[in-house]
Amino acid sequence: MSVASVQPVAAQPVSQIAAVQPLGQIAPAPRGYSSVETGGTSQTGQITGTLLVGGFESHVLFDSGASNCFITPERAEKSGIRSSAGESAGMVKVAGGGFLSTLGRARGVEIEIAGQSMPADLVISPVELYDVILGMDWLSHYRVHLDCYRGRVVFERDAGRLVYQGVRPTSGSIVISAIQAEQLLERGCEAYLATISMSESGAGVVMGDIEVVQDFEDVFQSLKGLPPSRSDPFTIELEPGTAPISKTPYRMAPAELAELKKQIEDLLSKGFIRPSVSPWGAPVLFVKKKDGSFRLCIDYRGLNRVTVKNRYPLPRIDELLDQLRGATWFSKIDLASGYHQIPIDEADVRKTAFRTRYGHFEFVVMPFGLTNAPAAFMRLMNDVFREYLDVFVIIFIDDILVYSRSQEEHATHLRLVLEKLREQKLFAKLSKCSFWQREMGFLGHIVSAEGVSVDPAKIEAIRDWPRPSSATEIRSFLGLAGYYRRFVKGFATMAQPMTKLTGKDVPFVWSAECEESFSQLKEMLTTTPVLALPEPGKPYMVYTDASGIGLGCVLMQEGRVIAYASRQWQGSERNRPTHDLELGAVIFALKIWRSYLLGETVQVFTDHKSLQHIFTQPMMNARQTRWVEFLADYQVSINYHPGKANLVADALSRRRYDSAVERDVESLVGEISTLRLCAISQEPLGLEAVDQADLLSRIRVAQQSDQSLLDATRVTGSEYEVSANGTILVRGRVCVPKDVELRHQILGEAHASKFSIHPGATKMYHDLKRYYHWVGMKRDVADWVAKCNTCALVKAEHQVPGGLLQSLPIPEWKWDRITMDFVVGLPVSRTFDAIWVIVDRLTKSAHFLAIKKTDGAAVLARKFVREIVRLHGVPASIVSDRDPRFTSEFWRAFQAEMGTKVHLSTAYHPQTDGQSERTIQTLEDLLRMCVLDWGGHWADHLSLVEFAYNNSFQASIGMAPFEALYGRPCRTPLCWTQVGERSMYGATYVQETTEKVRVVRLNMKEAQDRQKSYADRRRRELEFQVGDRVYLKMAMLRGPNRSIAENKLSPRFMGPFPVVERVGPLAYRLELPEIMKAFHKVFHVSMLRKCLHPTEELVARIPEDLQPDLTVPAVPVRILERREKVLRNKRIPLLRILWDCSGSTEETWEPEAKMKLKFRKWFDKQVEE
Repeated sequence: MSVASVQPVAAQPVSQIAAVQPLGQIAPAPRGYSSVETGGTSQTGQITGTLLVGGFESHVLFDSGASNCFITPERAEKSGIRSSAGESAGMVKVAGGGFLSTLGRARGVEIEIAGQSMPADLVISPVELYDVILGMDWLSHYRVHLDCYRGRVVFERDAGRLVYQGVRPTSGSIVISAIQAEQLLERGCEAYLATISMSESGAGVVMGDIEVVQDFEDVFQSLKGLPPSRSDPFTIELEPGTAPISKTPYRMAPAELAELKKQIEDLLSKGFIRPSVSPWGAPVLFVKKKDGSFRLCIDYRGLNRVTVKNRYPLPRIDELLDQLRGATWFSKIDLASGYHQIPIDEADVRKTAFRTRYGHFEFVVMPFGLTNAPAAFMRLMNDVFREYLDVFVIIFIDDILVYSRSQEEHATHLRLVLEKLREQKLFAKLSKCSFWQREMGFLGHIVSAEGVSVDPAKIEAIRDWPRPSSATEIRSFLGLAGYYRRFVKGFATMAQPMTKLTGKDVPFVWSAECEESFSQLKEMLTTTPVLALPEPGKPYMVYTDASGIGLGCVLMQEGRVIAYASRQWQGSERNRPTHDLELGAVIFALKIWRSYLLGETVQVFTDHKSLQHIFTQPMMNARQTRWVEFLADYQVSINYHPGKANLVADALSRRRYDSAVERDVESLVGEISTLRLCAISQEPLGLEAVDQADLLSRIRVAQQSDQSLLDATRVTGSEYEVSANGTILVRGRVCVPKDVELRHQILGEAHASKFSIHPGATKMYHDLKRYYHWVGMKRDVADWVAKCNTCALVKAEHQVPGGLLQSLPIPEWKWDRITMDFVVGLPVSRTFDAIWVIVDRLTKSAHFLAIKKTDGAAVLARKFVREIVRLHGVPASIVSDRDPRFTSEFWRAFQAEMGTKVHLSTAYHPQTDGQSERTIQTLEDLLRMCVLDWGGHWADHLSLVEFAYNNSFQASIGMAPFEALYGRPCRTPLCWTQVGERSMYGATYVQETTEKVRVVRLNMKEAQDRQKSYADRRRRELEFQVGDRVYLKMAMLRGPNRSIAENKLSPRFMGPFPVVERVGPLAYRLELPEIMKAFHKVFHVSMLRKCLHPTEELVARIPEDLQPDLTVPAVPVRILERREKVLRNKRIPLLRILWDCSGSTEETWEPEAKMKLKFRKWFDKQVEE
């Protein structure tokens, strides 16, 4: 047996139009010749597509047999495309010898392909099947190659090739065997059953076939002029003190302006609008309809806000339905453009004015979008049919229901109603009317000879809720049901079988008890007392929610449910922004429950906060404008309701749909027609075909040894099932038994194969669960990824740094504990090119000593005694970085002789000496400002910079360093008199100095506590034990190499290495291999990552050319290209360099001068070559 897919067959186009010369040169009757035979039925080789032509989607044929480009008059009109000036009409000869008339040529029409604009000159002519044909003049201009085999359009451009994948119709059928079809379905492939029906265009309701109605053809004509004067025209009453509101017109595209002009002319010709001089003025915009045409919308939000609301009563639905008892025949009449059939009171016409590019106009008939329009229409209909109301006519807004007990009565009643419409010159739309029905939907109910019943649509969202297939779906359903548990007696007992399945590590087995619980809860949710009848006059509450799957809404009154509703998003709806999805859910609810909500007070609750401001939102897109116009019919307020509180609507919007895929038919046919199907071994997750077959066999054998799986398959209603080949499946996925070796093989292939390349835990889990199932899979996947050695070496950390802030102890006395660092890279000044920064940790006072970068430890020792020890005595300890001069034996011996302890900062963690780092920043800023303001050498300003720094307020100690050091503020030229002369002797001086130190230490403690509190918010506590194996973070080209090239492909970590000792609260000593003996072995905790790999003998991975500063240098290979960067006053030569870094390559642009300076020999060699 074979299964054949049926392909749609389109008619042969009357294209292949080949004009020998351009149309404009041989008008009115150019000759043309066909480039292909006509009469064939195959379309093989043709390429079509949907493109934006003039801003509108059009069906396009790429035709190398036509010498010109063509567009149909219908598409040109809808797109606002007009013939260019000077282009006359003519004729074009087509294949077969026939002629087509032309209406001129439109030049420079925008055609968008893959975001690129490619204008074309389009001949306006009635070609068939396609909206636009792109011929050889356009194809040759843009250097197009048609790849008919692959259905592609290739553009050869200077900037590179541009490929557009078109739709290439196929011929013949694709046949697959029944076995292949079964296998594809078991793998979860989508399948579509296509049925083809033929219908003649224009077929519809024929008035001559309808009894009675056939005598009233004039009642069903389209509106052609102004309605007659009525006794009660539409009025607009404003709130007292309201001033006219006028807004600037919205900006429109050229095509929209052309459509605006056309529609204004149409409204003027009908008499619906007239020119205006009113001070009022609302802006207008267009909304695109489904058929591609435009609907004119007027933004009356400003007018609606100041309009007094008309509280005209609407009838009670239950009273209306009571009138239908005993009726057996029904007809429903819908008026055509009902609002336009009501005139506006002359005094209020000016308030409807709207502003456009083509003038100022006002409506003389009631327009759409005014807040009191439904009430006014209801009042008119009640006045017209007052004598028939509740006798054989029911009216609700614009719905007219005629009901009768017998066929004879119905003929009489229907004639009376149509005569009344004729008398009042009210017109109906035949296509929206229903006549002579025995059953009909009306106001949310089904009316028939058997009586009135609830419309199933009110409860189908709950009634058709699919059976949960996972613990997550059970939680969603129970969350909805639990919202109404106060109405359901014994809710907890009823829901217990399903609740058990939501426990941790509980196998999902859907039993008969679960099915009974599920059915009982659905029954309770769709019957009283949960489901109630509405009571008119009382406020309604509508809860809405939208998700990526669909929308859900609930209509409630006084805490009881009136109706549920939900639906899935279709087609392009899923691509709308969140704001539009949430507003669309509100509009959906108001439309389906219109009969309940119109004329009533409605509170809408949504979890999308910005919807509260939709009525005052300054700018809206076309879709939002159309919906806001719809909202004007309702007395509605939109309120914010957090998602967690909106359980019911949220659950409805996220429920699983059995029909998981809804596809647009046209796009689906186009997609299928482009497929080229062939036999290919595509196994899940990259397993080799032989290994896959062997694995499945092993799984099948292991399943027979797992008694719990075998028992699960025997439970009625269980999700466990046995396939035709004996494999146990769960919802179509292979159930893997408790076999560690099997699971490890699957996990290994899913994570480390060439087809997966080490995905993260979330991605790997979602990839795996499409094919396999076992309890605890997510936990196993996370554990497997965490233990992967390659991932640990390569992947970046996406969490806050490890190690809480550890502040240094506060010194007991001044200049007792100090820090020091160097400022290098300065220009030479008075023979100096560096600064030695020495800071007291208690008072924050500092000395800035000018030195030479080449000064050794002996020179620094002499300067230290002369400038520091001479003034402040010998310090108890020094904190510094790992500069070679501070790590030298001379410096250590020198300090040891003086009794000073030397503390070096942790390797590759300069934050240890953060005080010196921060002081250097301030020093550099002060030097820049001195040089900028006064010029000269920086060494000349250094003493003044030191004075300014020591006399500046320090927040951490609450005073200036000078005051902390000497016990009083410093005298400066700005405050000679403020300080004055003071005499302090003996005990007084000692007491004040001691008090200053106490205050300083107290302030420093508060500052440290505050800094730690802030810092620890962005850090995490991280500890290791002796014996743990850890990875060491590489410095990723920190230092001079960073300005040359960054090797993005180098590992981020290396190792692992054992922890041999904990050094302080935040540092650890590692056991490094012999090749790293030059490296310092103590590292800060933020440089480490724990190794979770179970193999103890795991060999540490270390880059071959690793430097002592944990960098891997990049080596230039060759110069690939040269260019110049042109600035205002100079040109900078640039080189494109190919770099090599530990076997990986990278290309970067670098300044030629920098390369020549850093790699002189290599550069000279490159120049020679």
